[in-house]
Amino acid sequence: MNQTAEKEGKIRLKILRTMILPGLVLSGMMWAGCSLRDQPPVPAIEPYLARIESPPPVEDRDKTASAQGPGEGVPQARPLTLNTCLDVALDRNPLNRAAQEGILIARESAGEVRSAYYPDLSLHAGYSRWQRHAFLPSVFISPQIPTIIGPTDDWSAGLRSRYTIYDSGDRQAQLRAALARQDLAAEEAAAIRQDISLNVHTGYYGYLAALEARSVALENLARSEDHLQLAIDRKAAGAVPKQDVVRAQVEVAEARLALVRAEGLIQVSRGRLNTVMGLPAEVPLDIARTAPEPTSPAGLDLDSAVRDAMRKRHEIRAALQRVGVARYGVDSAKSAFGPKIRAEGGFGWRDAEFLPQDEDWLLGVAVEVPLFTGYALSHRLARTQAELSRQEAEVEKILLSVREEVWSSYSRLQEACEAVQTTAAQVKDAAEGARLARERYAVGAGTMNDLLDAEAALVRASVNQVQAGWDYHVACAVFSRSTGSIPTSSDESALPIQTKR
Repeated sequence: MNQTAEKEGKIRLKILRTMILPGLVLSGMMWAGCSLRDQPPVPAIEPYLARIESPPPVEDRDKTASAQGPGEGVPQARPLTLNTCLDVALDRNPLNRAAQEGILIARESAGEVRSAYYPDLSLHAGYSRWQRHAFLPSVFISPQIPTIIGPTDDWSAGLRSRYTIYDSGDRQAQLRAALARQDLAAEEAAAIRQDISLNVHTGYYGYLAALEARSVALENLARSEDHLQLAIDRKAAGAVPKQDVVRAQVEVAEARLALVRAEGLIQVSRGRLNTVMGLPAEVPLDIARTAPEPTSPAGLDLDSAVRDAMRKRHEIRAALQRVGVARYGVDSAKSAFGPKIRAEGGFGWRDAEFLPQDEDWLLGVAVEVPLFTGYALSHRLARTQAELSRQEAEVEKILLSVREEVWSSYSRLQEACEAVQTTAAQVKDAAEGARLARERYAVGAGTMNDLLDAEAALVRASVNQVQAGWDYHVACAVFSRSTGSIPTSSDESALPIQTKR
């Protein structure tokens, strides 16, 4: 009885041991499946808010500007210049940071592809317990030969290595494509910097235009109040009817409304410039109220500008890099038709004990030649060739688009320059007309209608002059962007068709 109980105990122990490992594996799988049903956490917004609400110190080239903490604005010992705004934007704008990270991603991707030239080396260790049924010929079957092998423990540990000796040029094509993507990311980042520079120029001169528009509104309000006082004095003397006073009061109200709108435009323009620089829209700004003097573009050679654009525009360079990537994709697809030779080796130990003693090694070479893959390789090759043709068509499209941009921006620049000159003469004539109309009204030789008409003409001329000046500076920046020569840092030269006062 004792021997029978002992045998039964051993059998139960074996059954228990064979059930423990599968039970643990099953429990782990169930736990992993339950964990996948949990809602993934959403990143908190506070770190990102702190990043944009804490602008770093803002310094101009003379080290005279500084910034304080969040909510305290960006006070400067000297007003911000265009170059300073550009430096801040390139440092703070998230688009530029994202583009730089894109370059890093492409560089690491190239390193990942380059790793195919090195052998794979791995350390492995494992345990299994197994039992097999041996299928033997009938001539070998006898009561003395068992048909069941096991159960037995299988412990193993060792090193494995694989290396591709030859792959018909696939690794080379993949690496060249990755390096081309790295250059593509750099060209796209440079184009983004130029776009940021254009936005800074537009925002900076837009803010200047808003400030000048407020000055025009203040001058208009002062003149309107002067006209009102003049009408009141003449009404008191009995020289004009009360209607003149009422009309002058309406003019003052309209001038105050124009001032309110000008103040709102300043707030909007400041928010736009701050956003371009990567700062909160509400940050106070004090910018230098000087701008380059308009210069006629008559001396520019349009053909030379187009040639410069063909060489400098990063969009064209990026398109050419995409063509290179597509060509290497075709090379990779062609290499899939060729043979691949791989070497494999391994050395370790394997035994039924916890610390295996028996050596286990492998060394060999394998050759793989695709014979039939359901036409997948042919379809892949046709797809990559079509992608190459599409990218080449995109290059032609971008070339035509760039030529059109240069032509259009040059035409707008000419128009803006002529508008600056025309509005300057218009303001001069309108100011003289308003002065004469006031003098005539003051001595009774003119009417209130004449005075208001002259004042309205002066206001329109002043607004047109402000708008023309802003349009010129923006047109100059757009033309420089179209030729690929817009400055992307304070160390680069100014726009080529401007001269400092």
